[in-house]
Amino acid sequence: MKKYILILLSFSSSIIFSQKIESHKLTKQEITQRELESLTDFPIYRAFEFSDKGGVYELVLGENQKVISKKDTLNTKIQAICAINDHGGFLEKWRINDLLEDYDPKETTIWFWTKYCSTKDIDGDGYIDPVIVYGTRTEYNEIRRVKIITVYKNKKYAIRAVECDLDYCRSFKKDQNWNALPQKIKMFVDQLTEKIRKEQNLLLKDG
Repeated sequence: MKKYILILLSFSSSIIFSQKIESHKLTKQEITQRELESLTDFPIYRAFEFSDKGGVYELVLGENQKVISKKDTLNTKIQAICAINDHGGFLEKWRINDLLEDYDPKETTIWFWTKYCSTKDIDGDGYIDPVIVYGTRTEYNEIRRVKIITVYKNKKYAIRAVECDLDYCRSFKKDQNWNALPQKIKMFVDQLTEKIRKEQNLLLKDG
């Protein structure tokens, strides 16, 4: 009997640890089929579905599209929501809300920088570690703020940067709890930050 229990435990453990880590971007049709519009107050700009040891998750990125024209779509608010599929419904795990701030020069749009976002198991523990990146632009079409938010075990760890030509108004801050992140995740985000610096010609540093 003991031998049978040990074999059963070993088999169930192998199922748990062999859970596939998968992630993919959802099409508009898949977004509609999964009824993800009910998760956010805003039009969905991008949505992802990923699975890990915790289950199957939906991540929606919504932008309010305040001004829509042939030239530009301007947003005053954004919202990211991650929910787990729960018996035919959704159970929200975390969310991010942000909006334009009253800077000088004035911010005119806020948007998700999806080319820098990721849904990967960065530290190899069997759970996805989402990284959400978004920014703002000014009335002169210059990038003003950049935020890089890493979600680890449903807690958010943020880097907040303000770009400015003058030293006194430039900043780059990591949350106080930043060092609680695993080293692999910190290294990944540091490399991502450097990539954004180079590709977007940004300083992303304190004055």
